Amino acid sequence: MTRTTRAGIGIYAGLIVILMALGAVVLVLGGGYLLTLGGSPYYVIAGLFYLIAAVLFVSRQAPAALIVAGMAILTALWAWWETGGDGWDMLPRLTAPLLLCLLLSFAIPRFRRLHETSGGALMALPLAFVVGLAIWGAAFAVGAQEGQSATADVGQREVETVSLAGVSETEWRAYGGTNSATRYTTLDQITPENVEQLELVWEYHTGDMPSEEAGNSYSPENTPLVVNDTVYVCSAMGIVSAVDPGTGQERWRYDPAVAPQSIPYGATCRGVAYVDGSTQTAAGDVPEDGDVPDDGNATAEDETPVVADDDLCATSIIWGTLDARLLAIDAATGEPCPRFGSAGSVNLLEGLGETVPGWYAMTSPPTIVNGIAVVGAQVKDGQAEDAPSGVVRGYDARTGELAWAWDMGAPDRTGAPPAGETYTRGTPNMWTIAAGDDDLGLVYLPMGNSSVDYYGSNRSEAENAYSTALVAIDVATGTVAWSFQTVYNDVWDYDLGSQPTLVDFPTDGGTVRAIILASKQGDMYVLDAETGEALTGVEEREVPQGGVEPDYLSSTQPFSTWNTLAQPDLTERDMWGISLFDQLYCRIQFREASYEGIYTPPTSDTHWIQYPGYNGGSDWGSLAIDPVRGIILANYNDMPNHNRLIPREEADAAGLRAINEPGAEEVTYLGEAGPQVGAPYAIDVNAGWRVPFTGLLCSEPPYGGLRAIDLATGETLWDRPFGTARRNGPFGLPTFLPAEIGTPNNGGAVVTAGGVAFLAAATDNLFRAVDISTGETLWSVVLPAGGQANPFSFEADGRQFIGIMAGGHHFMETPVGDSVLVWALP
Repeated sequence: MTRTTRAGIGIYAGLIVILMALGAVVLVLGGGYLLTLGGSPYYVIAGLFYLIAAVLFVSRQAPAALIVAGMAILTALWAWWETGGDGWDMLPRLTAPLLLCLLLSFAIPRFRRLHETSGGALMALPLAFVVGLAIWGAAFAVGAQEGQSATADVGQREVETVSLAGVSETEWRAYGGTNSATRYTTLDQITPENVEQLELVWEYHTGDMPSEEAGNSYSPENTPLVVNDTVYVCSAMGIVSAVDPGTGQERWRYDPAVAPQSIPYGATCRGVAYVDGSTQTAAGDVPEDGDVPDDGNATAEDETPVVADDDLCATSIIWGTLDARLLAIDAATGEPCPRFGSAGSVNLLEGLGETVPGWYAMTSPPTIVNGIAVVGAQVKDGQAEDAPSGVVRGYDARTGELAWAWDMGAPDRTGAPPAGETYTRGTPNMWTIAAGDDDLGLVYLPMGNSSVDYYGSNRSEAENAYSTALVAIDVATGTVAWSFQTVYNDVWDYDLGSQPTLVDFPTDGGTVRAIILASKQGDMYVLDAETGEALTGVEEREVPQGGVEPDYLSSTQPFSTWNTLAQPDLTERDMWGISLFDQLYCRIQFREASYEGIYTPPTSDTHWIQYPGYNGGSDWGSLAIDPVRGIILANYNDMPNHNRLIPREEADAAGLRAINEPGAEEVTYLGEAGPQVGAPYAIDVNAGWRVPFTGLLCSEPPYGGLRAIDLATGETLWDRPFGTARRNGPFGLPTFLPAEIGTPNNGGAVVTAGGVAFLAAATDNLFRAVDISTGETLWSVVLPAGGQANPFSFEADGRQFIGIMAGGHHFMETPVGDSVLVWALP
């Protein structure tokens, strides 16, 4: 551009025209490539018109303004047509054209001096901005109206039979309220009419914050217990505290002194288990006082001595640590239980064979059924086929003696392996929380995948049978009572993360004891708790074939007719971003990738799209159920992943090695990559499918929702986006927008008899009260950190309390904290 032209146009206007020209070139080149892939022609057309307009502006031709204005209005109309008039979906399509009109409008005085007779043409720029903005606003208004109709009041619901067996009343005795895991409390002081009066009663700080050595790895996910007038809190590193339920004052504290090197994927303690005096001793004799040697594993911050007292550990707290110890301490004093294992500690590494810190860790609480503490563990994903076993074990809850071990690779053995042998390596594990039924004597294990998630041809028959399955184990013998598999030959990391829920389910023949299981795919299965028979529809459907393992993949998969997601397959139109440019980038990625709908086979020559992604549907937050109103409440994620299998030679060249290998690195230029040593491929996972330069997701919102489902029929009663954009935005910058865009969410809900559900879970750091009948948010408060944990409710001194741990979450990118907060009515 010459000096004369630059002076004529003006510096400001000249810069805008230059930026428009550069953007036009990107649209022409990228849009042209997208067109060759079979994509939308809009981008190349728009790029050509903007390029022509830039030339006309430089040559002082008045039609330039008309072209820019016309493209803005045409883009608004195209955006409405392509999105169906959804305001959030129109965002990337409209921001750049409208912003360009606005910026050029400020240069109208300069352009007018150059074109004395073109004032009308130049005024088309602000007019186009106003018209485009109006079209956009109308789309938001239409969307809001549709959202209201989707949350119509379902009123007070009645069910034929209501059983409150296994429902939490004045206490919160297990992770899900009770072992039935309904997350329902009969407390009813808090109602839709008075919930706005809630006041913060106390806030307790665990003091457990990340050290420099721990880095950005904290994800506490803790749900405290409330038993016998005491709140039991477990911090990210497994520090257990007893707190006064009325005041939040600490009574005692026990620190197991877990080293940061033991942190697996994240520092997590979802909860502890309570063992009361009525628990029957189920295995072996109790050792005499003083007969148990101290192996040095159980330590306390205050060096609390082990006391051999008949009253010690009449009631106890047991939990597992990140360094694979099962610990038991006195519920009243926090002192180690001398008659449990070795001075209050059981070494969970026994029988596992080779392992290193961080590879095998306990992040979920034991489930106590008929005196047996059932223990699973997290085996770090994607490292190696020769990983520690996923064995599930049952220990006497009073003595710590091994009662049984379910090793799927050794079905004829129910105890520990013989000396010199190990539990079967690399088998699927249960990292999440089990449910249990004392009357049936069964514990229900939501199983994960084999140690290598994204390759299956080397798996054993037992792995193929129990991977991604709900397995019912007889706690008296440790043998399988029944199993129900939700994915055949799973190579998508669709492990079962949700704790299942036990309910009395209405059928034509009367009520049946049933177990409800939610999956990451959004499927929700209702099974007979005694037999595993499906009580609602399950269909076998054909799924895509091919990929790198065509002979391994199953030709069909089971689909439930009850689904919390029920979303159509992705299309190019579903691609998103903050502007035309990152949306174009995502459209190109979509067209380049392999995608044939759910269960698209993994590929190595190109990326493939996994939808839902491994954080889709329901995860460890699980379901909450109102058995009186007959409503299932499910918060869910709705995001794809963008993955690629990495051939072994390429993975080795990139330095991808398992964590037990010298010089191993878990993060390389390949992003969230797992080495999968022993398999022909490593795996590169873009969780949420993000745009690299803005950090936004490639798919359109909402990314998370909250849905109420009829317990008797599976029909959706209401469904709404869940989570505001107040803390989210491009480049990691918060937008402070209060609009419910629907964010990713992890953590579940609590439902109260008063008709109010409480949950946080979303990435906006808000703790909400929701009307169970309508889905309307009745009350919210800003938490001091992320609320990626399940709330709890209890009664103390005649008052109903609602609490949650605001501990934050590294994966959800919410601020880390150490607060437990509790509210009540005045």
